[in-house]
Amino acid sequence: MIAYLKGKLAHKDPTHVVIDVGGIGYLVNISLNTFSQIKDEENCHLHTYLHVKEDAHTLYGFKSGGEKELFLHLISVSGIGPSTGLTMLSYLSPEEIKAAIVNEDVKIIQGIKGIGNKTAQRAILELKDKLRKEGFEPSEGQFSSETNNTLKREALSALLTLGINKNVAQKSIDSVLNKSGNTINLETLIKQALQNS
Repeated sequence: MIAYLKGKLAHKDPTHVVIDVGGIGYLVNISLNTFSQIKDEENCHLHTYLHVKEDAHTLYGFKSGGEKELFLHLISVSGIGPSTGLTMLSYLSPEEIKAAIVNEDVKIIQGIKGIGNKTAQRAILELKDKLRKEGFEPSEGQFSSETNNTLKREALSALLTLGINKNVAQKSIDSVLNKSGNTINLETLIKQALQNS
């Protein structure tokens, strides 16, 4: 098992990175959460998980040990494979996923692409107690306005994919939402946030 990789960041993309370790380039799949934390570090350290299938060996990388741990929890749930687990960590931050599970918020989890109602309920049922035992308690008002949060998340995901800095993207999105009085669709939000960035 490859527990972590430490080396030169040879290539960075919103979905994967290539890390040069002693002249060997490792292709590592990452979440948008990890992508936004890597920035443009010359040297990179990622916690990794190696998924072995008959036809492929795939590496998944995480900037923090906590994100990797949550990923392992997620893929232990029947119906959530590594690529779905990574998608979940791209749609929501680890804290938001934990809060949704502990608060039994099926709608938030179901809002993630590729997650149906049954899988969302199974994730809550199987992980809620584990996360509580690990001492996770969601902060008050973690999901003040669900629709607004979904809109913000999707817009942020799009802007990060377009290479906009996470902090800049978040400020632009908040600014547009404040001006629009929150009556705006996703496409308009992305366009206006891009103009502000």
